[in-house]
Amino acid sequence: MREYNGGGNAGSVLLAFLTGAAIGGVVALLFAPRSGYDTRRRILDMGEDAREKMGKIPVAVREAEKAAVVAFNETMKKG
Repeated sequence: MREYNGGGNAGSVLLAFLTGAAIGGVVALLFAPRSGYDTRRRILDMGEDAREKMGKIPVAVREAEKAAVVAFNETMKKG
């Protein structure tokens, strides 16, 4: 039997967080006291905002990866 070490890669954690945030946002919209037209408009607006934010994630991940590689290389030089 294998032990659970509580680990997970950063990508899966980020995906889980974003999925939970999206589900929570949709549930909040569906239970808000608004007309159908207003709710649909808000969902469309949220979708556009999410699309813009999701487009920025790959850039942030690449920048974080570069910084991690630099930090690793500097640490290895010291050791």
